[in-house]
Amino acid sequence: MSPESTGQNEHYIRVLRRRFRAWRGHRPFWAGLFTMVGGIPIAYFPYASMTLGNMTLAMSTTAGAGSLIIGVLLITLGLTMWYHSIVRVFAGVAAILLALISIPVANIGGFVIGFIFALVGGALSISWAPGKPEDAEKTPLAEHSDEERSADELHTAAAVPQQQGSGYDLAVDTDGGGHRAG
Repeated sequence: MSPESTGQNEHYIRVLRRRFRAWRGHRPFWAGLFTMVGGIPIAYFPYASMTLGNMTLAMSTTAGAGSLIIGVLLITLGLTMWYHSIVRVFAGVAAILLALISIPVANIGGFVIGFIFALVGGALSISWAPGKPEDAEKTPLAEHSDEERSADELHTAAAVPQQQGSGYDLAVDTDGGGHRAG
């Protein structure tokens, strides 16, 4: 092994960090994280109670089940953004709508904390787009969009080859469009 080689000598934390960065780069990571962080206070605050000395302050409301459902759905949408990035636009719109619904249902959207996080996460999910490959010239023609191709490449890619058997002559079979039996 050469001294420049990075194989077995590399620390496992560096390897894990590099793998995480590569994983994070191919999905709307921050959108999913913000959406999940927004779902936690929305689901938690209606069931929380705070003690100040001998006084207990309960924040529970009659809409506790609704806020729990909204919080769990926001956490699920955040995970969906991470693991199924193809539906990121749907998940973003759903996260924004659930954040807006959480204002009247779940203690003003988890005391505005969960509302803001879920709103920002949904907006990031809608605006995220996958990156393009670095070497666009080396990618096959099927992966290029039509705007990137020249007119000659489009005509060449759209041409359909003629499929003829060996020894088959089209001129022998032509009867002016008529059938042999008729």
